[in-house]
Amino acid sequence: RDPTADVEGFDAAAKAAIIATIAFGQSVVAGDVHREGISSISAADIAAAARFDMVVKLLAITESSADEDGNTRINARVHPAMVPNDHPLASVRGSFNAVFIEGEALDDLMFYGRGAGGTPTASAVLGDLIDAAGNFSRNTAAPFGSMGRANLRSIDEVRSAFYLTLDLIDRAGVLATVAEMFGRHGVSIRSMEQVAASTPEGGAHVVFITHSTAESGLTAMLDELGRSEVVASVGTVMRVIGVE
Repeated sequence: RDPTADVEGFDAAAKAAIIATIAFGQSVVAGDVHREGISSISAADIAAAARFDMVVKLLAITESSADEDGNTRINARVHPAMVPNDHPLASVRGSFNAVFIEGEALDDLMFYGRGAGGTPTASAVLGDLIDAAGNFSRNTAAPFGSMGRANLRSIDEVRSAFYLTLDLIDRAGVLATVAEMFGRHGVSIRSMEQVAASTPEGGAHVVFITHSTAESGLTAMLDELGRSEVVASVGTVMRVIGVE
């Protein structure tokens, strides 16, 4: 009855923590996961994704990488993202879930199946009960072993392409001013779409897709855009996967 756990990504964040713990051997809890839900996504954003030959999906992403000293660092995050239509995750719809794995040597793998519904849920629960009963009768278990708290990588360090919408005032040179702000923060524009704003003041509604950029640089740019007199409003900001 209350869809908040799904819509705001709480359920996905809990699953991301479990997957990261199992996959990378470091203890990750739900509070370690950067979380954004889908309530801010509009029909206009979905339509824009279609024009760019993409779809919008809520993704839970876990990554392991090495820092400059060779130490393993983990990032876990949940957020909506634009996904190209030719990416395997774009075809996951309805009650189906998928786990998409990227590895240096194994290339790409995807595990796909129903993630909800009476029979699939009952099958998963019954399987867990059978495992627990078997372990109990044999006096055995399947421990993960001891593991320390994860060495976390901040969301600010993550790189991604972004979808961004701006409403700009009606003034000569506005786009050049905005482009300068992008450049100051190292954000490169991959594509841009401009339409007339649907406000009495006029101006323009502009949709950008950026090249891959650091989250910290994009955040700093958004702060400057929000304070700029040429920007009427900053709209949706969404990550884009599958593009450089």
